[in-house]
Amino acid sequence: MNLEKRIYKKLLKVPKGKVTTYGELAKAVGMKNGQRVVGQVMNKNPYPGLVPCHRVILSSGKIGGYAYGENIKTNMLACEGIKIDNGKVLDLKKKLYKF
Repeated sequence: MNLEKRIYKKLLKVPKGKVTTYGELAKAVGMKNGQRVVGQVMNKNPYPGLVPCHRVILSSGKIGGYAYGENIKTNMLACEGIKIDNGKVLDLKKKLYKF
């Protein structure tokens, strides 16, 4: 299985109402310091309706970029119960999904 598919498959485990970080996702597929690679893979996600790349955020809690715009990502997360203030996920410790 190629890297992209491994990343997408792992991301499918993140439930609604939770987020993970680029770094956590990279570690989950066996990549040390692979955050940027994960970000590139998320940006090219051919299955945005199926693979929830909007649930991947920066380790600082900032929501980060999104292929369809940060406002869309913020709205999608808010619809799943994630509270965001000034572009940052509130109560990250409770909302963070670790593999």
